[in-house]
Amino acid sequence: MGFKENLKSELTYQNILVKGLAARSGINLHTINNYLNTHSRIPSAEAVVKIAQTLGVSVEYLVTGQETKRSVSLASLEPETRSLIQIAGELPATERHTLLQFAQFLKNQEKKT
Repeated sequence: MGFKENLKSELTYQNILVKGLAARSGINLHTINNYLNTHSRIPSAEAVVKIAQTLGVSVEYLVTGQETKRSVSLASLEPETRSLIQIAGELPATERHTLLQFAQFLKNQEKKT
């Protein structure tokens, strides 16, 4: 998949509307719609970086659909974080998605305070 498909998929996954992405990223709504339509234009590197940062994904993921494996050691994480990762890994996919949505909700609530 290419950028257009990966962006559409991520917006759907995170339940974000295009106008929400435009508002949060500072990129014009019309411009983002151009990236997503069938005659899409290729975004600038600066735009891809802004979109990736807004969505909390890597530029590599948006462009290729794949992530480079990171060398983060679980041992370097706090015990509560390791427990969350372990529990999440044991959940069925639908429940992991629900957990992720809840975590994103909590994160957004933290930003509002």
